[in-house]
Amino acid sequence: MAAAAVTGDHRRGKTALFLIACGWAGAAPHWLDAGRSLLPAITLAFVLGGYVLRTVLRGWGVASEEAEANALQLLADDAWPRVDVVVAARDEEAVVSRLVERLSALRYPEGKLVNWIVDDGSEDATPELLDQLAEKFSNIQVIHRPPAAGGGKSGALNEALQKVEGDWLLILDADAQLQDDLLMRLVSFAQQGGWSAVQLRKAVINPQHNVLTRVQAMEMALDALMQQGRLAGGGVVELRGNGELLQRSVLESCGGFNEDTVTDDLDLSFRFLTAGAQVGILWDPPVQEEAVESVGALWKQRQRWAEGGLQRFFDYWPTLMSNQLSIKQRYDLACFFLLQYALPVVSFSDLVTTLLTRTIPTYWPLSIVAFSVSGMAYWRGCRRVSEGPPLPSPQPWTLLMAITYLAHWFVVIPWVTIRMSLLPKRLVWAKTSHRGQEPIQA
Repeated sequence: MAAAAVTGDHRRGKTALFLIACGWAGAAPHWLDAGRSLLPAITLAFVLGGYVLRTVLRGWGVASEEAEANALQLLADDAWPRVDVVVAARDEEAVVSRLVERLSALRYPEGKLVNWIVDDGSEDATPELLDQLAEKFSNIQVIHRPPAAGGGKSGALNEALQKVEGDWLLILDADAQLQDDLLMRLVSFAQQGGWSAVQLRKAVINPQHNVLTRVQAMEMALDALMQQGRLAGGGVVELRGNGELLQRSVLESCGGFNEDTVTDDLDLSFRFLTAGAQVGILWDPPVQEEAVESVGALWKQRQRWAEGGLQRFFDYWPTLMSNQLSIKQRYDLACFFLLQYALPVVSFSDLVTTLLTRTIPTYWPLSIVAFSVSGMAYWRGCRRVSEGPPLPSPQPWTLLMAITYLAHWFVVIPWVTIRMSLLPKRLVWAKTSHRGQEPIQA
Protein backbone atom coordinates (compact mmCIF):
# COMPACT_ATOMS: atom_id res chain seq x y z
CA MET A 1 0.00 0.00 0.00
CA ALA A 2 1.26 3.46 -0.86
CA ALA A 3 2.36 5.68 1.99
CA ALA A 4 0.22 8.68 2.80
CA ALA A 5 1.88 12.04 2.46
CA VAL A 6 2.48 14.11 5.57
CA THR A 7 1.92 17.70 4.52
CA GLY A 8 1.16 21.09 6.00
CA ASP A 9 3.56 22.81 8.37
CA HIS A 10 5.38 19.49 8.96
CA ARG A 11 7.19 20.31 5.72
CA ARG A 12 8.34 23.64 7.10
CA GLY A 13 9.89 22.03 10.18
CA LYS A 14 11.55 19.26 8.18
CA THR A 15 12.93 21.77 5.70
CA ALA A 16 14.37 23.83 8.56
CA LEU A 17 16.11 20.74 9.97
CA PHE A 18 17.46 19.92 6.52
CA LEU A 19 18.77 23.48 6.15
CA ILE A 20 20.46 23.38 9.56
CA ALA A 21 22.06 19.99 8.84
CA CYS A 22 23.39 21.12 5.46
CA GLY A 23 24.56 24.43 6.94
CA TRP A 24 26.51 22.60 9.62
CA ALA A 25 27.96 20.11 7.09
CA GLY A 26 29.15 22.97 4.88
CA ALA A 27 30.66 25.01 7.71
CA ALA A 28 32.17 22.36 10.00
CA PRO A 29 35.18 21.37 7.83
CA HIS A 30 36.45 24.95 8.00
CA TRP A 31 37.29 24.42 11.67
CA LEU A 32 39.34 21.29 10.99
CA ASP A 33 43.06 21.49 10.44
CA ALA A 34 44.26 21.90 6.86
CA GLY A 35 45.15 18.23 6.49
CA ARG A 36 41.64 17.03 7.29
CA SER A 37 39.35 19.79 6.02
CA LEU A 38 38.95 18.18 2.60
CA LEU A 39 38.27 14.65 3.90
CA PRO A 40 34.44 14.95 3.96
CA ALA A 41 34.36 16.26 0.40
CA ILE A 42 36.85 13.68 -0.90
CA THR A 43 34.93 10.83 0.77
CA LEU A 44 31.63 12.00 -0.72
CA ALA A 45 33.30 12.52 -4.10
CA PHE A 46 34.31 8.86 -4.19
CA VAL A 47 30.90 7.59 -3.03
CA LEU A 48 28.62 9.89 -5.01
CA GLY A 49 30.95 10.22 -7.98
CA GLY A 50 31.10 6.45 -8.23
CA TYR A 51 27.31 6.27 -8.08
CA VAL A 52 26.87 8.79 -10.89
CA LEU A 53 29.58 7.21 -13.04
CA ARG A 54 28.03 3.74 -12.76
CA THR A 55 24.61 5.21 -13.51
CA VAL A 56 25.85 6.97 -16.64
CA LEU A 57 27.58 3.84 -17.93
CA ARG A 58 24.52 1.68 -17.29
CA GLY A 59 22.27 4.17 -19.07
CA TRP A 60 23.60 3.13 -22.46
CA GLY A 61 23.87 -0.60 -22.04
CA VAL A 62 22.57 -3.70 -23.76
CA ALA A 63 19.62 -3.93 -21.36
CA SER A 64 18.40 -0.48 -22.41
CA GLU A 65 18.65 -1.36 -26.10
CA GLU A 66 16.74 -4.59 -25.59
CA ALA A 67 14.03 -2.76 -23.68
CA GLU A 68 13.69 -0.21 -26.49
CA ALA A 69 13.18 -3.05 -28.97
CA ASN A 70 10.03 -4.09 -27.09
CA ALA A 71 8.38 -0.85 -28.16
CA LEU A 72 8.64 -1.95 -31.80
CA GLN A 73 6.97 -5.34 -31.17
CA LEU A 74 3.32 -4.36 -31.35
CA LEU A 75 0.61 -6.31 -29.60
CA ALA A 76 -1.80 -8.67 -31.30
CA ASP A 77 -4.99 -7.07 -32.62
CA ASP A 78 -7.16 -8.38 -29.78
CA ALA A 79 -4.67 -7.52 -27.00
CA TRP A 80 -4.82 -3.73 -27.09
CA PRO A 81 -6.08 -2.23 -23.81
CA ARG A 82 -8.36 0.79 -23.56
CA VAL A 83 -6.49 4.08 -23.16
CA ASP A 84 -7.57 7.55 -22.07
CA VAL A 85 -5.31 10.47 -22.98
CA VAL A 86 -5.72 13.25 -20.40
CA VAL A 87 -4.51 16.84 -20.71
CA ALA A 88 -4.97 19.57 -18.10
CA ALA A 89 -5.01 22.91 -19.96
CA ARG A 90 -5.15 26.40 -18.50
CA ASP A 91 -4.77 29.46 -20.71
CA GLU A 92 -3.38 27.42 -23.61
CA GLU A 93 -4.96 29.18 -26.60
CA ALA A 94 -1.57 29.25 -28.36
CA VAL A 95 -1.21 25.46 -28.48
CA VAL A 96 -4.56 23.79 -27.84
CA SER A 97 -5.63 23.57 -31.51
CA ARG A 98 -2.35 21.96 -32.50
CA LEU A 99 -2.64 19.58 -29.54
CA VAL A 100 -6.08 18.37 -30.61
CA GLU A 101 -4.88 17.80 -34.16
CA ARG A 102 -1.96 15.71 -32.89
CA LEU A 103 -4.21 13.67 -30.59
CA SER A 104 -6.67 13.03 -33.41
CA ALA A 105 -3.80 11.77 -35.60
CA LEU A 106 -2.70 9.10 -33.10
CA ARG A 107 -2.95 5.57 -34.47
CA TYR A 108 -4.75 3.17 -32.14
CA PRO A 109 -7.44 0.48 -32.52
CA GLU A 110 -10.86 1.99 -33.08
CA GLY A 111 -13.08 2.25 -30.02
CA LYS A 112 -10.23 1.86 -27.53
CA LEU A 113 -8.99 5.44 -27.28
CA VAL A 114 -10.63 8.52 -25.76
CA ASN A 115 -8.96 11.95 -25.54
CA TRP A 116 -9.88 14.16 -22.58
CA ILE A 117 -8.93 17.81 -22.23
CA VAL A 118 -9.68 19.54 -18.95
CA ASP A 119 -10.10 23.30 -19.26
CA ASP A 120 -8.80 24.26 -15.83
CA GLY A 121 -10.48 27.63 -15.32
CA SER A 122 -8.87 29.28 -18.35
CA GLU A 123 -9.30 33.04 -18.70
CA ASP A 124 -8.23 33.31 -22.35
CA ALA A 125 -9.87 31.81 -25.44
CA THR A 126 -9.08 28.21 -24.50
CA PRO A 127 -12.66 27.23 -23.44
CA GLU A 128 -14.22 28.50 -26.69
CA LEU A 129 -11.53 26.87 -28.82
CA LEU A 130 -12.00 23.54 -27.08
CA ASP A 131 -15.75 23.58 -27.61
CA GLN A 132 -15.25 24.30 -31.30
CA LEU A 133 -12.64 21.54 -31.59
CA ALA A 134 -14.89 19.04 -29.80
CA GLU A 135 -17.52 19.61 -32.48
CA LYS A 136 -14.97 19.06 -35.24
CA PHE A 137 -13.19 16.03 -33.73
CA SER A 138 -15.47 13.30 -32.42
CA ASN A 139 -12.82 11.63 -30.24
CA ILE A 140 -12.28 14.73 -28.06
CA GLN A 141 -14.05 15.06 -24.72
CA VAL A 142 -13.88 18.45 -22.94
CA ILE A 143 -14.30 19.07 -19.20
CA HIS A 144 -14.69 22.66 -18.00
CA ARG A 145 -13.64 23.59 -14.44
CA PRO A 146 -14.43 26.95 -12.83
CA PRO A 147 -11.45 29.22 -12.01
CA ALA A 148 -11.78 28.61 -8.25
CA ALA A 149 -12.09 24.82 -8.45
CA GLY A 150 -8.78 24.36 -6.59
CA GLY A 151 -6.17 21.63 -6.60
CA GLY A 152 -4.15 23.00 -9.51
CA LYS A 153 -3.15 20.52 -12.19
CA SER A 154 -3.73 17.63 -9.77
CA GLY A 155 -7.29 18.78 -9.20
CA ALA A 156 -7.92 18.93 -12.95
CA LEU A 157 -6.49 15.44 -13.46
CA ASN A 158 -8.52 14.05 -10.57
CA GLU A 159 -11.70 15.43 -12.13
CA ALA A 160 -10.89 13.56 -15.34
CA LEU A 161 -10.02 10.45 -13.32
CA GLN A 162 -13.62 10.30 -12.14
CA LYS A 163 -14.84 9.97 -15.73
CA VAL A 164 -12.28 7.78 -17.51
CA GLU A 165 -12.85 4.07 -18.03
CA GLY A 166 -9.68 2.96 -19.79
CA ASP A 167 -7.06 0.53 -18.51
CA TRP A 168 -4.30 3.12 -18.99
CA LEU A 169 -4.01 6.91 -18.79
CA LEU A 170 -1.52 8.88 -20.85
CA ILE A 171 -0.92 12.25 -19.16
CA LEU A 172 0.25 15.05 -21.44
CA ASP A 173 0.96 18.77 -21.18
CA ALA A 174 -0.85 21.09 -23.56
CA ASP A 175 2.31 21.77 -25.59
CA ALA A 176 2.99 18.06 -26.18
CA GLN A 177 3.98 16.93 -29.67
CA LEU A 178 3.53 13.27 -30.58
CA GLN A 179 4.43 10.95 -33.43
CA ASP A 180 1.35 9.21 -34.79
CA ASP A 181 2.72 5.77 -33.78
CA LEU A 182 3.78 6.86 -30.28
CA LEU A 183 0.80 5.50 -28.36
CA MET A 184 0.89 2.03 -29.93
CA ARG A 185 4.62 1.69 -29.28
CA LEU A 186 4.33 3.04 -25.75
CA VAL A 187 1.47 0.72 -24.78
CA SER A 188 3.29 -2.26 -26.33
CA PHE A 189 6.38 -1.42 -24.28
CA ALA A 190 4.34 -1.12 -21.09
CA GLN A 191 2.33 -4.30 -21.59
CA GLN A 192 5.24 -6.50 -22.63
CA GLY A 193 7.53 -5.13 -19.92
CA GLY A 194 5.00 -5.59 -17.13
CA TRP A 195 5.27 -1.94 -16.07
CA SER A 196 2.67 -0.13 -13.98
CA ALA A 197 3.81 3.20 -15.43
CA VAL A 198 6.18 4.35 -18.18
CA GLN A 199 7.78 7.75 -18.62
CA LEU A 200 8.69 8.88 -22.13
CA ARG A 201 11.92 10.73 -22.79
CA LYS A 202 11.18 14.44 -23.14
CA ALA A 203 12.61 16.17 -26.22
CA VAL A 204 12.79 19.92 -26.78
CA ILE A 205 11.20 21.21 -30.00
CA ASN A 206 12.85 24.65 -29.93
CA PRO A 207 16.55 23.93 -29.17
CA GLN A 208 17.75 26.40 -31.81
CA HIS A 209 15.88 29.38 -30.35
CA ASN A 210 18.73 30.43 -28.07
CA VAL A 211 21.49 29.10 -25.81
CA LEU A 212 19.06 28.50 -22.96
CA THR A 213 16.77 26.24 -24.98
CA ARG A 214 19.77 24.36 -26.40
CA VAL A 215 21.15 23.45 -22.98
CA GLN A 216 17.67 22.42 -21.82
CA ALA A 217 17.52 20.01 -24.77
CA MET A 218 20.80 18.54 -23.56
CA GLU A 219 19.49 18.44 -20.00
CA MET A 220 16.50 16.33 -21.10
CA ALA A 221 18.84 13.83 -22.77
CA LEU A 222 20.98 13.71 -19.63
CA ASP A 223 17.91 13.13 -17.48
CA ALA A 224 16.60 10.25 -19.62
CA LEU A 225 20.05 8.62 -19.72
CA MET A 226 20.36 8.87 -15.93
CA GLN A 227 16.86 7.47 -15.47
CA GLN A 228 17.71 4.45 -17.59
CA GLY A 229 20.94 4.01 -15.66
CA ARG A 230 19.17 4.23 -12.30
CA LEU A 231 16.66 1.60 -13.42
CA ALA A 232 19.40 -0.71 -14.75
CA GLY A 233 21.15 -0.51 -11.37
CA GLY A 234 18.02 -1.47 -9.43
CA GLY A 235 17.17 2.13 -8.61
CA VAL A 236 14.18 4.36 -9.13
CA VAL A 237 12.62 5.91 -12.25
CA GLU A 238 10.70 9.14 -11.71
CA LEU A 239 7.70 10.44 -13.63
CA ARG A 240 8.06 13.75 -15.43
CA GLY A 241 4.43 14.83 -15.89
CA ASN A 242 4.39 15.21 -19.66
CA GLY A 243 4.37 11.83 -21.41
CA GLU A 244 3.64 9.53 -18.47
CA LEU A 245 1.57 6.38 -19.04
CA LEU A 246 -0.19 5.19 -15.89
CA GLN A 247 -2.12 2.01 -15.15
CA ARG A 248 -5.47 3.29 -13.92
CA SER A 249 -6.03 0.58 -11.30
CA VAL A 250 -2.66 1.34 -9.67
CA LEU A 251 -3.25 5.09 -9.84
CA GLU A 252 -6.61 4.73 -8.12
CA SER A 253 -5.18 2.43 -5.45
CA CYS A 254 -2.60 5.16 -4.72
CA GLY A 255 -5.35 7.71 -4.15
CA GLY A 256 -5.13 9.52 -7.48
CA PHE A 257 -3.16 12.76 -7.85
CA ASN A 258 -2.05 14.61 -4.73
CA GLU A 259 -3.64 18.09 -4.64
CA ASP A 260 -1.37 19.14 -1.77
CA THR A 261 1.79 19.37 -3.86
CA VAL A 262 3.09 21.69 -6.58
CA THR A 263 4.60 18.82 -8.63
CA ASP A 264 2.02 16.08 -9.15
CA ASP A 265 4.44 13.95 -11.19
CA LEU A 266 7.25 13.81 -8.63
CA ASP A 267 4.80 13.09 -5.83
CA LEU A 268 3.12 10.33 -7.85
CA SER A 269 6.53 8.76 -8.51
CA PHE A 270 6.90 8.07 -4.80
CA ARG A 271 3.29 6.96 -4.45
CA PHE A 272 3.87 4.32 -7.11
CA LEU A 273 7.23 3.39 -5.59
CA THR A 274 5.85 2.87 -2.08
CA ALA A 275 2.98 0.85 -3.56
CA GLY A 276 5.48 -1.54 -5.13
CA ALA A 277 4.50 -0.51 -8.66
CA GLN A 278 7.18 -0.78 -11.35
CA VAL A 279 7.96 2.33 -13.41
CA GLY A 280 9.85 2.12 -16.71
CA ILE A 281 11.50 4.65 -19.00
CA LEU A 282 11.29 4.71 -22.82
CA TRP A 283 13.87 6.61 -24.90
CA ASP A 284 12.12 6.45 -28.28
CA PRO A 285 9.68 7.70 -29.35
CA PRO A 286 9.90 10.85 -27.20
CA VAL A 287 7.23 13.30 -26.20
CA GLN A 288 8.18 16.70 -27.57
CA GLU A 289 7.64 19.96 -25.67
CA GLU A 290 8.73 23.59 -25.58
CA ALA A 291 11.70 24.66 -23.47
CA VAL A 292 11.35 27.97 -21.64
CA GLU A 293 13.08 30.75 -23.52
CA SER A 294 14.07 33.27 -20.84
CA VAL A 295 15.97 33.27 -17.57
CA GLY A 296 12.91 34.61 -15.75
CA ALA A 297 10.71 31.77 -16.97
CA LEU A 298 13.41 29.23 -16.10
CA TRP A 299 13.76 30.66 -12.58
CA LYS A 300 10.00 30.41 -12.04
CA GLN A 301 9.83 26.86 -13.38
CA ARG A 302 12.83 25.55 -11.46
CA GLN A 303 11.63 27.01 -8.17
CA ARG A 304 8.46 24.95 -8.52
CA TRP A 305 10.43 21.83 -9.42
CA ALA A 306 12.77 22.33 -6.47
CA GLU A 307 9.95 22.92 -4.01
CA GLY A 308 7.98 19.90 -5.20
CA GLY A 309 11.10 17.74 -5.18
CA LEU A 310 11.90 18.59 -1.59
CA GLN A 311 8.27 18.26 -0.53
CA ARG A 312 7.98 14.67 -1.71
CA PHE A 313 11.17 13.58 0.06
CA PHE A 314 10.01 15.13 3.32
CA ASP A 315 6.48 13.71 2.91
CA TYR A 316 7.55 10.11 2.22
CA TRP A 317 11.01 9.94 3.82
CA PRO A 318 10.21 7.37 6.56
CA THR A 319 8.88 4.92 3.99
CA LEU A 320 11.66 5.63 1.51
CA MET A 321 14.28 4.57 4.06
CA SER A 322 12.32 1.56 5.38
CA ASN A 323 12.58 -2.10 4.45
CA GLN A 324 9.53 -1.57 2.26
CA LEU A 325 12.03 -0.66 -0.46
CA SER A 326 15.00 -2.72 -1.60
CA ILE A 327 18.55 -1.86 -0.52
CA LYS A 328 19.39 -0.77 -4.07
CA GLN A 329 16.37 1.51 -4.22
CA ARG A 330 17.22 3.11 -0.88
CA TYR A 331 20.85 3.59 -1.92
CA ASP A 332 19.78 5.12 -5.22
CA LEU A 333 17.38 7.54 -3.53
CA ALA A 334 19.92 8.53 -0.86
CA CYS A 335 22.62 9.29 -3.45
CA PHE A 336 20.17 11.16 -5.66
CA PHE A 337 18.92 13.24 -2.73
CA LEU A 338 22.44 14.12 -1.63
CA LEU A 339 23.48 15.17 -5.13
CA GLN A 340 20.32 16.98 -6.21
CA TYR A 341 19.30 18.69 -2.98
CA ALA A 342 21.94 18.45 -0.26
CA LEU A 343 25.04 19.30 -2.33
CA PRO A 344 23.76 22.73 -3.50
CA VAL A 345 22.82 23.75 0.07
CA VAL A 346 26.06 22.43 1.53
CA SER A 347 28.03 24.25 -1.16
CA PHE A 348 26.16 27.46 -0.38
CA SER A 349 27.01 27.09 3.29
CA ASP A 350 30.62 26.35 2.37
CA LEU A 351 30.77 29.53 0.30
CA VAL A 352 29.23 31.70 3.03
CA THR A 353 31.61 30.27 5.64
CA THR A 354 34.55 30.85 3.30
CA LEU A 355 33.64 34.52 2.96
CA LEU A 356 33.05 35.00 6.68
CA THR A 357 36.19 33.20 7.90
CA ARG A 358 38.43 34.04 4.94
CA THR A 359 39.39 30.40 4.59
CA ILE A 360 39.62 28.13 1.54
CA PRO A 361 36.44 26.36 0.29
CA THR A 362 36.34 22.71 1.38
CA TYR A 363 33.77 21.09 -0.92
CA TRP A 364 35.34 21.90 -4.26
CA PRO A 365 36.51 18.28 -4.86
CA LEU A 366 32.91 17.02 -4.69
CA SER A 367 31.62 19.80 -6.93
CA ILE A 368 34.33 19.17 -9.52
CA VAL A 369 33.53 15.45 -9.62
CA ALA A 370 29.76 16.11 -9.87
CA PHE A 371 30.14 18.56 -12.76
CA SER A 372 32.70 16.38 -14.55
CA VAL A 373 30.55 13.27 -14.49
CA SER A 374 27.57 15.37 -15.58
CA GLY A 375 29.61 16.37 -18.62
CA MET A 376 30.09 12.69 -19.44
CA ALA A 377 26.34 12.15 -19.09
CA TYR A 378 25.66 15.04 -21.46
CA TRP A 379 28.13 13.63 -23.96
CA ARG A 380 26.73 10.11 -23.89
CA GLY A 381 23.10 11.23 -23.89
CA CYS A 382 23.48 13.61 -26.83
CA ARG A 383 25.38 11.01 -28.90
CA ARG A 384 22.57 8.48 -28.70
CA VAL A 385 20.46 7.77 -31.77
CA SER A 386 17.11 9.42 -31.19
CA GLU A 387 13.81 10.08 -32.89
CA GLY A 388 12.18 13.48 -32.78
CA PRO A 389 14.10 16.78 -32.80
CA PRO A 390 17.87 16.29 -33.30
CA LEU A 391 19.85 16.51 -30.08
CA PRO A 392 22.52 19.23 -29.88
CA SER A 393 25.97 18.00 -30.85
CA PRO A 394 28.12 17.52 -27.71
CA GLN A 395 31.05 19.61 -28.90
CA PRO A 396 33.49 20.97 -26.27
CA TRP A 397 31.99 24.47 -26.26
CA THR A 398 28.43 23.13 -26.11
CA LEU A 399 29.35 20.79 -23.26
CA LEU A 400 30.98 23.65 -21.36
CA MET A 401 27.80 25.73 -21.73
CA ALA A 402 25.64 22.84 -20.56
CA ILE A 403 27.84 22.11 -17.53
CA THR A 404 27.86 25.79 -16.59
CA TYR A 405 24.08 25.86 -16.95
CA LEU A 406 23.76 23.17 -14.26
CA ALA A 407 25.11 25.68 -11.75
CA HIS A 408 21.67 27.31 -11.62
CA TRP A 409 20.59 24.50 -9.28
CA PHE A 410 23.22 25.75 -6.79
CA VAL A 411 21.21 28.96 -6.59
CA VAL A 412 17.66 27.64 -6.92
CA ILE A 413 17.89 24.83 -4.34
CA PRO A 414 19.37 26.94 -1.47
CA TRP A 415 16.93 29.78 -2.16
CA VAL A 416 13.89 27.48 -2.16
CA THR A 417 15.14 25.65 0.94
CA ILE A 418 15.54 28.90 2.86
CA ARG A 419 12.14 30.13 1.71
CA MET A 420 10.40 26.87 2.65
CA SER A 421 12.08 26.96 6.09
CA LEU A 422 11.10 30.51 6.97
CA LEU A 423 7.76 31.13 5.28
CA PRO A 424 4.42 29.39 5.92
CA LYS A 425 3.33 26.65 3.55
CA ARG A 426 2.04 27.81 0.20
CA LEU A 427 0.68 25.92 -2.77
CA VAL A 428 1.04 27.91 -5.95
CA TRP A 429 0.72 25.98 -9.19
CA ALA A 430 2.73 28.30 -11.47
CA LYS A 431 2.15 27.14 -15.03
CA THR A 432 4.71 27.37 -17.80
CA SER A 433 3.60 29.58 -20.68
CA HIS A 434 3.65 28.09 -24.19
CA ARG A 435 4.09 29.97 -27.47
CA GLY A 436 3.14 27.25 -29.93
CA GLN A 437 6.53 26.29 -31.40
CA GLU A 438 6.41 23.97 -34.39
CA PRO A 439 8.32 20.69 -33.95
CA ILE A 440 11.62 20.14 -35.72
CA GLN A 441 11.54 17.12 -37.95
CA ALA A 442 14.34 14.60 -37.54
